[in-house]
Amino acid sequence: MLLLLMLLLLMLLLLLLLLLQLLLLLLQLLLLPLLLLLLLLLLLLLLLLLLLLLLLLLLLLLLLLLLLLLLQLLLLLLLLLLLLLFQLLLLLLLLLLLLLLLLLLLVLLLLLLLLLLLLPLLQLLMLLLLMLLLLMLLLLLLLLLQLILLLQ
Repeated sequence: MLLLLMLLLLMLLLLLLLLLQLLLLLLQLLLLPLLLLLLLLLLLLLLLLLLLLLLLLLLLLLLLLLLLLLLQLLLLLLLLLLLLLFQLLLLLLLLLLLLLLLLLLLVLLLLLLLLLLLLPLLQLLMLLLLMLLLLMLLLLLLLLLQLILLLQ
């Protein structure tokens, strides 16, 4: 009887050990998905952070591109302004030249009139010279006017 009792106790102990082992296995099986889930969550968080960083870099690149475009537009505007200024300066220079030529023409006319008054013998020659000079100056004036009109 004692032997039977000890055998029963041993079996109970074995059963308890088996149950404990089963419980440990079950606990391990439960812990493993938990660890996997935690790892998966960590990976997902890392992926999300990488995506956020990528988005930030993309936004920065877009901002840089926009800034570059704005700078290019500003340079183009400056170039156009300089071109306009240069054209205006050229026009003013041509007008000044035209005024100087007119002044020269007036001086030459006065000189020729003076010469005509002083030398009655060479009147015909001076008149022809005067007409030739006037014609040349008039042609030069017309050429300058045409150049001014072309520049505008």
